Amino acid sequence: MRIIRFAALAALVIILALWLTGRKNGTTGTSPENAATVQPTGNTGNRIGDTAPDIELLTPDGETVTLSSLRGNVVMLDFWASWCGPCRRSNPAKVEAWERFRDKEFVNGSGFSLFSVSLDTNRESWIKGIEDDNLGWDHHVSDLLGWSSETAALYQVRSIPASWLIDGNGMIIARNLRGDDISEALTGLLTGQDAVTLNNL
Repeated sequence: MRIIRFAALAALVIILALWLTGRKNGTTGTSPENAATVQPTGNTGNRIGDTAPDIELLTPDGETVTLSSLRGNVVMLDFWASWCGPCRRSNPAKVEAWERFRDKEFVNGSGFSLFSVSLDTNRESWIKGIEDDNLGWDHHVSDLLGWSSETAALYQVRSIPASWLIDGNGMIIARNLRGDDISEALTGLLTGQDAVTLNNL
């Protein structure tokens, strides 16, 4: 009986240590109210405070686009797939945020964009997912390699949906925001008249 208790306690300690390590390394989500106060790390990587690595992939029409082409905007980098139920259920909140904030001025960027990286392997399914969920922004990209995607490996994506909020300077300021947290984080980044208007709604 003592051995079982000891094993259970040891497992609990290991889980707690892994969780604390994840928090220290910025691998857990950021509360939306903290997005405006993130300090740069000086590194390029996928952690909060890092400069987001650039991505260059094809759109459904075969056009090459880069994440860095959106520099100056606040950007949500979003990994998803048409076959992913949680991704599809999270899309309405992203559509709402895009429609609400795409033309707003932020303290660290002008306008809000999404850069959606699909882990689909079938082009038609990918396009149908975009259309069915009314994902109206322009930057939809994929290499159609699914989990073999080098871009997913670059950002250490192990499950989807996975997202990074990136400021106008290319710095990651939040990770894995869901639902209302997206709009809450963006509201906290607003400046000038946009902040006054939204805070009075």
